[in-house]
Amino acid sequence: MTDRYAVIGNPISQSKSPILHTAFARQFGHELQYDKLLATHEDFAQTVQRFIDEGGKGMNVTAPFKLAALEFADTLSDRARAAQAINTLKFSAEGVHGDNTDGVGLVSDIRDRLGVALENRRILIIGAGGAARGILLPLLEARPAHLLLVNRTESKAHELVEASGASRQIVAAGPLSAVEEGAFDVIINATSASLSDAHLPLERGVFAPDALAYDLVYGRGDTAFMSDARRLGAAHVADGLGMLVGQAAESYRLWFGRRPDVEPVMAMLR
Repeated sequence: MTDRYAVIGNPISQSKSPILHTAFARQFGHELQYDKLLATHEDFAQTVQRFIDEGGKGMNVTAPFKLAALEFADTLSDRARAAQAINTLKFSAEGVHGDNTDGVGLVSDIRDRLGVALENRRILIIGAGGAARGILLPLLEARPAHLLLVNRTESKAHELVEASGASRQIVAAGPLSAVEEGAFDVIINATSASLSDAHLPLERGVFAPDALAYDLVYGRGDTAFMSDARRLGAAHVADGLGMLVGQAAESYRLWFGRRPDVEPVMAMLR
């Protein structure tokens, strides 16, 4: 029988997950049926349960259901617990297991595909919403020298840093103006500013020599953040397409025990 998987969200028509997982399955000769499921907040749990009852083996979860999936899962990975959000569900006889692969996808894209070191580097995350919550723990596990999380509403940044439980020598929080503290090796835009071509208040001195500017948004060409980063001296600029493919590859590994090669899939999407 062909294994059944799906992605659930609202809206869902724009999702690239079926393309990604079909391409991954082709690498290993796996038989895979991967669907898009549209749900509402009211019928999310029923939609997932129906998919399980029909033989579904796993599911990716996208907006706005990453929090709702927390309540549906029987067990959580450490990174899902830290993020307080789920983007991957695995169904088995033991129950429903929830994980969050966003941060792993980001770290693997920066470190493995782009070749930019994270260990002993200074990292800046701009934004303290759901996107930042999903990437904070994996970035801290990469052992940076320092990580600063800034947000327009400073209290949200402090709440996220407190929840991480990391040493205050390693991670700190502050307002957007805190980016004036010094130069950073990796700057990550985890805000939604790029969706409206809004500019972030960045100054030239924020980028260290050979710095990477990484925008979690993808598929919009050069965003305002990416253009500003080049103008202000960033040596490397990337959008979030590699993170998208990387988090999907980690989901595939959780389901099948084998991690696919992301490079041909990146080339196909580009």
